[in-house]
Amino acid sequence: MIHQLIMASPRPGMTAEEFQRYWVEDHAVNYASKIPQIRKYLIDTVVPFGDEQPRWQGVAEIWIREEDQLASLQSPEFLDGARADEPNWAAFWSTVALDTDSREVVTGPAKSGPGAVKLIVLVKRKEGLPLAQFREHSSGPQADLVGKVPGLRRYLQCDTRDALYAIGEATLDAAYMLWFDNAEALRSALDSDEFHHAQEDLASIVEPRYVHRLVTREHWILGPLSR
Repeated sequence: MIHQLIMASPRPGMTAEEFQRYWVEDHAVNYASKIPQIRKYLIDTVVPFGDEQPRWQGVAEIWIREEDQLASLQSPEFLDGARADEPNWAAFWSTVALDTDSREVVTGPAKSGPGAVKLIVLVKRKEGLPLAQFREHSSGPQADLVGKVPGLRRYLQCDTRDALYAIGEATLDAAYMLWFDNAEALRSALDSDEFHHAQEDLASIVEPRYVHRLVTREHWILGPLSR
């Protein structure tokens, strides 16, 4: 199953709040969720948190079978619906899409409770570091360190699929998703020695200028069980 991530920002003249509301309440319900090949669909909207100034204001998470992906992009629900509606709310020129293979490092509930937040960290490996070596470290020492962060309820690693490297470099190499009970639990986690050790280790394998952090809340449109 492909776990696709789509990072998006508001079109000019639209506030972040207007953008998120339209995405969740209009676009997702009336257009994207109508694409029949989509198995599960979740939107993560960015919430204010400290001094964070994220590049994007939300992330769509879409689960689709590999054999259905082409049909989904050729479907009238996508071409005449979701794609046609995109300029109404999103700055499509800044949208980044990643097809990933995800694995659960710390097991937790698929659906978050009220008030829960999810930290999404998007990264690009250091220049010159082989992809295989990056993945080995990411899934080994880095995963072990992050798994020890206090208050962590669930931890997912999403590796960009090999197909995106077929004709060059992928924009990003991985996404790390960390769930916490609430914003205060996340603040405590970020202040912990365990998190600082994990960040020091991460810095050894990624380019700092291509690390993006988004603090989000989940909005399930389809799921968490597959339709």
